[in-house]
Formats: sequence, structure tokens, C-alpha cells
Amino acid sequence: MAPLLTARIQLLLLQAMGFLIGLVGQAARAFGGPKFDSMTTRPVTEPLLLLSGVQLAKLIRQRKVKCIDVIQAYINRIMDVNPLINGIVKYRFEEAKKEAHAVDTKLAEKQEDDATLEKKWPFLGVPLTVKEAFQLQGMPNSSGLVNRRNTISQTDATVVALLKEAGAIPLGITNCSELCMWYESSNKIYGRSNNPYDLRHIVGGSSGVVSNNGQFPVARGAQELFQCTGPMCRYAEDLTPMLRVMAGPGIQKLKLDEKVHLKDLKFYWMEHDGGSILMSKVDQDLILAQKKVVAHLESMVGASVQHVKLKQMKYSFQIWVTMMSAKGHDGKEPVKFVDLLSDHGKPISPLWELIKWCLGRSTHTIPAIGLALLEEKLKYNSEKYKRFKAMEESLHKELVEMLGDDGVFLYPSHPTVAPQHHVPLTRPFNFAYTGIFNALGLPVTQCPLGLNDKGLPLGIQVVAGPFNDHLTLAVAQYLEKSFGGWVCPGKF
Repeated sequence: MAPLLTARIQLLLLQAMGFLIGLVGQAARAFGGPKFDSMTTRPVTEPLLLLSGVQLAKLIRQRKVKCIDVIQAYINRIMDVNPLINGIVKYRFEEAKKEAHAVDTKLAEKQEDDATLEKKWPFLGVPLTVKEAFQLQGMPNSSGLVNRRNTISQTDATVVALLKEAGAIPLGITNCSELCMWYESSNKIYGRSNNPYDLRHIVGGSSGVVSNNGQFPVARGAQELFQCTGPMCRYAEDLTPMLRVMAGPGIQKLKLDEKVHLKDLKFYWMEHDGGSILMSKVDQDLILAQKKVVAHLESMVGASVQHVKLKQMKYSFQIWVTMMSAKGHDGKEPVKFVDLLSDHGKPISPLWELIKWCLGRSTHTIPAIGLALLEEKLKYNSEKYKRFKAMEESLHKELVEMLGDDGVFLYPSHPTVAPQHHVPLTRPFNFAYTGIFNALGLPVTQCPLGLNDKGLPLGIQVVAGPFNDHLTLAVAQYLEKSFGGWVCPGKF
């Protein structure tokens, strides 16, 4: 059989397997799941909750607001909305309040000026949450894996320690998918998280040049080069100072202090991946939002904006899979997903786990079982690996040469707005719209662009060349000012 025909058949089989697994998940939704009186959370009424981290830190440093009042306001909001969204899975409120009182005492005793305090503690007293997959001392660190449900962190992950040293106060840990390998936050320990804009829909995740030290599962092989951690904020002005803290020594690679003039940048855009049969078509709402950005940059900024067609983007999923299975520079191979599911104990059989899941007896989620099945069926093929590795190198070269040090690429964050629960199972490869840039090792900033007519967030991702995060961050801040940025849930 011709190689191209064989490859196409394999793609169709991948799609069919994903769809069949998705039908099982859809059936689960039809016969279960919580019911809500309202489909969204209540809007925020406390003014402190509508300030950025930078603004809060300044008010606390200047003694204009007490840290304990900020922390208590956030605790009150969490207690109000978390029963609906199940975002935070373990609280550390008492510890946080003690740390807040310590901040207030420190400020009462010290007479240092604002500039000195900011240099020492840029996020003094600012509340944050930490993904459960990262170590936060005294908190669970299971990554949603039942076999690790009793694992308690004895120390802090590198990024967590750096943020705490900068003065931030963790309020708790947040949910994730099983082993962080799915784009719906749901697992057998904590259950699923719901979108605050519409509780029937999923929430997303995050990725980003900073250390993964202290995360489970640990990245190995080529994953060490691109599986990174980044900040997630409501306001763009918090991104740069957070990245400055989280990057640690890696900050030397970036140019965060370099002034960016948007009119001098070269903008490129592409409205879809070119037509992969594995991916959904991009929603018209998202295409229209992207075109508004393009028109605005041309008319209001006077920027050069060029439409491009990168043919190899169509193979984003295959490139991502290839890089996830690639060896590192040290020759280490990545740990197999099926081995991670067993937590290196007794090996599991993905097919048997699927049968157990149908009987309600499996400790694993259907996405994790499906991924293990795919891994088992898609045996390593050296020729296919070489083909897609060459494609990755070619696409990386094309993007880096196109972007240089003064270009950014505008691309949909996802082919659809946030889907309803379980729907991702019928569209398992859509994550590749963001995953491709992880695999290519390029900096990306996700930018909100308001809500659609159903009250769900719209957005776009801004991509730059290696270590040019300052470009994507500058564009993010401009788009926030021009298009409104984050919109509070419940206001629709």
C-alpha cells in the first residue's frame, strides 16, 4: 500500500478512535453530572477583587490597604463561587491569613519607601493559587492520579518558591486533568472544574521559559526543552513582573526591559491550520475577532500586517506527538504515559481499564485511558518519526526566519470557544492549536478579546521568535486596552 494512503488511513483511524471514546464520554454526560440553578457565577462586587496584582501590591506597600483585608476578600469570593466551579481543590486559608498578618506587622515596623519594598517584594501580600501538579509545601501533589492521592509536598516547586520569596501568598491549589495530559480539568480525585462564564462548559489550562522543577509528572527527553511553566493572570500588566520573578536566573535570556513600539513590529496572521482532518473548523466568532484585531492594527497602529499560509501547521498534532516522544540531548527517552498511570508500580492494561471504566470500576479518567490506548496502538515508526521531526525543524526554521526579532504571529488559541463538558473527547486533537508552539519552543501569550453572543470568552494567541517574550507581552497589553481584556463572569 502506498505510504501516503497508509498515513491517511492511520489519521482516519485516529479520528475514529477519538470519536468512539468521545461517544462514551457523551453518554456519561447524558446520564449524570450536577445541575445548577444558574449557568454562571455571580459578578464581583468587592472592588479589591477587580484590581491587578501590581495594583494590589502597591496599595499594600503604601499602607493604603491591609494585606489581611485583601486576603479575606479573596477567601470570601472563593467560598462564594468555588462550590459552583470547583477550581480550588484544597484550601490553605488559615496559613494565608497568618502570612497576611505577618505582612501587615512587617509594614508597620519597617519605614522603607515604596521603591525599596517593591524591589525586595514585588508581589508583597498578593494572593495567588498554584496548580495541584506543582509542589506547594503541605499541599497534595497528585496530578489527579488516584495512586498519588496521599502524596503531600514536603517543599515548594522552584517557581512557587520564587513567587513566595517575592511576597505572594498562596490561597490553595487548583484542579488539573489526570497527569495534566488533557484539556479538560477533571480527574477521579477532585472531580471536574466548571467554566464560570457557563458552568456547562470546560475550563482550560496553561503553559509557558521557566523551571518545571517540582512538578509531577516530570518532563524527560525532548519534553525538558519545551514543557515549561508560565503565569496566568486576568490583567496583562501582571504578566511581565510575574515572569520576571518566575524565570529566576533564566531572566538573562529575555529582553523584558526593552521598549517595544508596535508600529515598528511586523505582524503576520493565519486564521486556521490549513485544513487538518483531525481538527475542528475554526468558529466564525473567533475568525471575526481575529480579523477585528488585524483591521485595528492596520488602521489605528499603522502596523504592517501580512496574511500567511504555513503549510506544515496542518500537521501540528503529528509534530507535537513526535516531539513528545523524542529523546533529549542526553539520550534520555520520555517516560511512557502508561507507565505514569501506574506510577511506576504494577503496569496497567489500557484495554482492561476501558472495560473497567464502562463498569464504573476504573480509577482513571476516559481521556487518560484513551491516550494510553493510542500510545499502545501507535507503535514507534522510525520513518514516520524522521518525517515529522524534519517537518518540525522546517516549520521552526520558517517561523523563526519570518518573525526575526521584530515580528509576531497571530493565530487562533483554539478552533472553538470553550466546549461543553465531555465534548473534547469527540475532538481530542484540537489542543494542537496551542500544543504546536510548545513543541516548537516559541513564546506565546494568550489574549482575551471579549465575549461572544453566548457569553463565552473569545481570544487569540500572539507568538514571537525565541526569547522575544517582550514582544508578545507588549501586544497583549495593547490588545487589552483596545478590546477590553478580561471580562468579569456574570456580567453578560
